[in-house]
Amino acid sequence: MDENEVLAMGERFSNWGRWGADDEVGTLNHITPEKVRDAAALVRQGKSFGLAIPFDSQGPQTGGRRFNPIHLMVADGASAAAGAQDSRFPNSRFRYADDVITMPLQCATQWDAYSHVFYDNQMYNGHDSRLVTNNGAAKNGIEKLRDKIVSRGVLLDIPRFKKTEWMEPGYAVTIDDLDGCAASQGVAVGTGDIVLVRTGHQTMCRKRGSWEGYAGGDAPGLSLMTASWLYGKEIAAVATDTWGAEVRPNEAEAYQPLHMVVIRNMGLLVGEIFFLDELAEDCARDGVYDFLFVGPPLPITGAVGSPINPMAIK
Repeated sequence: MDENEVLAMGERFSNWGRWGADDEVGTLNHITPEKVRDAAALVRQGKSFGLAIPFDSQGPQTGGRRFNPIHLMVADGASAAAGAQDSRFPNSRFRYADDVITMPLQCATQWDAYSHVFYDNQMYNGHDSRLVTNNGAAKNGIEKLRDKIVSRGVLLDIPRFKKTEWMEPGYAVTIDDLDGCAASQGVAVGTGDIVLVRTGHQTMCRKRGSWEGYAGGDAPGLSLMTASWLYGKEIAAVATDTWGAEVRPNEAEAYQPLHMVVIRNMGLLVGEIFFLDELAEDCARDGVYDFLFVGPPLPITGAVGSPINPMAIK
């Protein structure tokens, strides 16, 4: 595919105006109060799974413009024991610790906001991309989604369906893969669902003992051709265990073309770097691949992405 074909695909799967000219919520509009109520009923066992990787210096960034979290203590137990807080609390034995963190908002488990990608000076729903300034995004900021991401979650475990440990870098997950996996698991994907697609890329990195090549390198991921599936199923969000959600190398002569189609045109929420291995193991044991999913972003005003610790609750 060339760039013009990607642009045509974006027009074909556009949701601009579907929920009004001022909409900044996109496909999360598919999540109704009834959908949330029904999703809550999926909690039967009381088991919960945190789907974030650790936010620390050990990964997954190994170069490029993003870096791993830098965690610094501004007050700690050792300095308190040495008397650093004595002058502040001269008549008390009580002391404290405090810390700060510096990191790109999209360096680990995260959502891409609808202001994250754009072309022709327009982002999702026709909002002017020039509204994303040094002060942040005046439209389509991540804070608009602060109370929207609660729904039925569905895990599609592609490696287990394909009877392998992981999909190799460069493998494009197809519509047939998604439908075949769902059928094999006895689960249906429908309107308002949040679909988690496991490729096993993190499994591979952990087994090899290195994140090298994970962030920004070749990776398994969703094929550009799955745009029609994502649109037709009317899902609320999709997330994967990879750095960029879509297959790399990209299938078109354009950078991250699926991002452009589904975020900029479709208004589909995309999550990346989700840790899905423990959830996948549990789903394989009990045969239950749907659950309550809760994954609100940090409401950082004007941010084009947000770190998260999403939860799957069964």
